[in-house]
Amino acid sequence: MAAPPAIDTGDTAWMLTSTALVLLMTIPGLALFYAGMVRKKNILATVMQSFAICCAVTVVWMIAGYSLTFGAGTPYIGDFSRFMLNGIGANISKGSDIGFTLGAGSANPTVMTIPESVYMMFQMTFAIITPALIAGSFAERMKFSSLFVFTVLWSLLVYTPIAHWVWSPLGWLSGLGAVDFAGGTVVHINAGVAGLVTALVLGKRHGFGKDDLTPHNLTYAVIGASLLWVGWFGFNAGSAVGANGRAGMAMATTQIATAGAGIAWLLVEWIKTGKPTVLGIISGAVAGLVAITPAAGFVLPGNALIIGLVTGVVCYFSATALKHALGYDDSLDAFGVHGVGGIVGALLTGLLAYGPLSATDANPSGVVGSWHQFIIQAEAVGVTIIWCSVVTFILLKVIDLVIGLRVSQQEEIEGLDISLHGERIG
Repeated sequence: MAAPPAIDTGDTAWMLTSTALVLLMTIPGLALFYAGMVRKKNILATVMQSFAICCAVTVVWMIAGYSLTFGAGTPYIGDFSRFMLNGIGANISKGSDIGFTLGAGSANPTVMTIPESVYMMFQMTFAIITPALIAGSFAERMKFSSLFVFTVLWSLLVYTPIAHWVWSPLGWLSGLGAVDFAGGTVVHINAGVAGLVTALVLGKRHGFGKDDLTPHNLTYAVIGASLLWVGWFGFNAGSAVGANGRAGMAMATTQIATAGAGIAWLLVEWIKTGKPTVLGIISGAVAGLVAITPAAGFVLPGNALIIGLVTGVVCYFSATALKHALGYDDSLDAFGVHGVGGIVGALLTGLLAYGPLSATDANPSGVVGSWHQFIIQAEAVGVTIIWCSVVTFILLKVIDLVIGLRVSQQEEIEGLDISLHGERIG
């Protein structure tokens, strides 16, 4: 096997930038987005969730998450070859590193032109934001201790295997031909489904359907959504793992789909209610970001606009009519936006993919949109939903049995800021 190449400084610079942009999506982006949509008495607790999850998953990823996700292992889980990031600096000499081969020694190696430390960090930021997204479904009612334990276990038992199945060169879903450019399945469907299960297990917020649960500060939410939009260019264009034409196309499709979804949600809401709302347009934009994520490096701008427009409409109804019809309390629409948006995006990728964007010497046709690819995408979506639902439910029930999941009614009424953290906004 050929030796890994020297690093490409342009690729490395872009991936360092992308890593910072994706971290920005969680802190402060998601933290502010979610904090702006809760009541005043829960703002600090909501920001705390994103920040604490960032800290917890960083340590989990460093110890075992990265190794279990991207170690060669089997088609179902990685190995411990990078436990505690063992060996990640083996090729550093006088401050310089070389590229590395993901899946070295396997039947499907992928040569990288960036240091492994940068790739590890980039993927860490994806592992961080995924459980942070889940928190939107159970906002204002989960114990902080339970959240912490759930985050650690869920990251290892749900996120890690699914990421390995889809993104490892040896992953069995990857072997089936399923594609997910930047995390529609791994991040958004995964987080959205886990959020729905958690909301159902925890039950509704006290006063749901009776009390005023409207957002306290939509300005925070707009700032958060804007940071998510900007950071998402690292999320999607960074997933090209290089400063190249595919990254450029992923950036363009991301912008176009997001704008399309924001407009679609706004127009449907305007027609239905007579008023275009701030919460509506930012929710639509985030739904567009979600849906284009699996497709960003596989579709052209015209099809990106189709994905955005379709998703804006579908997610509007999933976050309003569907939620109300079924009666579950998905507090901040993590399932309605991320779960449903991720499903729409993953399926449409199968129909709308443009082959030359993903063509290689080994696969000169690339991934071409077709009914066959749609079926493969649907299989990946279905497997993700099943694994995530079952394991998430089991984890929640065990944690509830051992330490309890939900704060007391009195703590919930008082607000989590003061009852859990002893702090409040004046």
